Amino acid sequence: MESLVVMINLFGAVALLLFGLAQVRDGAMRALGVRLRSGLASSTRGGLRSFVSGFSATIALQSSTATALMVASFVERDLIVPAMAQVVLLGANVGTAVTAWIVSTGIEWISPLLILIGIVLYRRATTALKGAGTAMIGVGLMLLSLHLLGLATEPVRGSPALGAFIRLLDNAWVVAMVFSAILAVLSSSSLAVVILVVSIAATGALSPGLTVALILGANLGGAVPPVLSTLSAPAAARRVTIGNLIVRGIGCLVMLPFAGHLGGLLLAMPFSPAAMPVDAHLAFNILLAIVAWPFAGLLSRLMARLIADDPKGDDGPRFLDVQALDTPVVALASATREVLGIGDIIEKMLIRCQKAFSTNDLAPLKEVASLEKQVDRLQQEVKLYLSRLGRDTGATNDRRSIAIIEYAINLEHIGDIIEKGLVEQTTKKITKGLAFSDDGFQELRNLFDLTIENLRIGQTIFVTGDEALARQLMEVKVSVRRLEKQSSGRHLERLRDGRADSLQTSSLHLDMLRDLKRINAHIVSVAHPILDEGGLLIESRLRSGTGSEV
Repeated sequence: MESLVVMINLFGAVALLLFGLAQVRDGAMRALGVRLRSGLASSTRGGLRSFVSGFSATIALQSSTATALMVASFVERDLIVPAMAQVVLLGANVGTAVTAWIVSTGIEWISPLLILIGIVLYRRATTALKGAGTAMIGVGLMLLSLHLLGLATEPVRGSPALGAFIRLLDNAWVVAMVFSAILAVLSSSSLAVVILVVSIAATGALSPGLTVALILGANLGGAVPPVLSTLSAPAAARRVTIGNLIVRGIGCLVMLPFAGHLGGLLLAMPFSPAAMPVDAHLAFNILLAIVAWPFAGLLSRLMARLIADDPKGDDGPRFLDVQALDTPVVALASATREVLGIGDIIEKMLIRCQKAFSTNDLAPLKEVASLEKQVDRLQQEVKLYLSRLGRDTGATNDRRSIAIIEYAINLEHIGDIIEKGLVEQTTKKITKGLAFSDDGFQELRNLFDLTIENLRIGQTIFVTGDEALARQLMEVKVSVRRLEKQSSGRHLERLRDGRADSLQTSSLHLDMLRDLKRINAHIVSVAHPILDEGGLLIESRLRSGTGSEV
């Protein structure tokens, strides 16, 4: 009975640690989502910046898996060069190791304070503060879980069963590494396994060599969840995650025979013996980054050879099943999947425009016209498909059908704005050798990043109908309007100052601001049916003479 209680306490503490990690990740994405994504995508033009961006993103998210999946999606959309993506993940690995080192420094006593502050922030009105509060609560729960892990492992220090199991592993480091890797895969977190090893090592039951072997297994297992999550993703995304797994796997296999020497070396250093697992974790990832960094380009080329490009499919609709028309719910789900695909095409068009604008390269624009024709065709197919549903499908299905058609039409309008507006403006900038002022260039880049992020949020709202996200997107609309006004005002100030670069690009700057604002207005429209159904919209934004809105 006592052993059962110990196991429950142990697994409960690990579960709390995993829950805290999830809260930190969700809160950080809520508070820093746009800036985190845009910063990660835009800070990968050089090796050092790529490494730092991966490190920083993982520190913020407390998850190298989340960073890996984000980077994989960016490579899929041509936002990050594959070689730089591998460097980003090396930085993410070091970020995870630093996180483990920080949370194991004996600061769990501040967990109640962090949870209290987090709850106060969570009760605030703004989305950013709610996200910051959620992240702080998550950090507090992580630190609390460390205290609980220490209490849970204390009764097993003299356990004969644990001693026998550890002696078995101590004589088979390969088995120990595989065992630890399996735990990391099951928990989807190398950090959780490292902290568990720290708690057991504190009992004095682990030898230095076995400790290092378990840490190597945690590193190996931590690279597996991103691979599993991208198995059905395009080839570009799979190359990134599988490449990271290969790098970690080679590193672990090379270091395993020297686990005893590395453990002894760490113990000989003037650090706390109790912190030896996190020291080993950090040392391994720093050493791996130093050795693997120069081979990032070679690795990306090797992965391109090992994993073939995806076969090019037909440009026509993929999910509009005619046989499903007899079942309206299924037909609406099929139309929803098709329109999501249209949104993905629009995102590709935006990213190609942004890339051409940033790099002064016309090549990314070559596909935009064909993509826009595909958008036109698909939205027409969706409208024709839903028109065949008939009239007696029920009020709920009718509303959903209208919402799908309206979103598809808005996406088609966005495609027109990109092709007839942004593409022409970007082409003019490149062919005429026009250069924006540094401030103007950065303002437009930021608005591009925000527009792409808003489209991703809009896609999520379209599927889930989440009212909180719809409200957040409406708040972003106000931010976009304010950003456009501020950028226009600053541009006029630069014109008054007589700056030559602003004079040359004046109309171009204002036209791009206008078109990006129009695109955001179409994106935000996906939130209107949801908020209207909840009674959260008014028919007019005009104010009456008494100051109330009418």
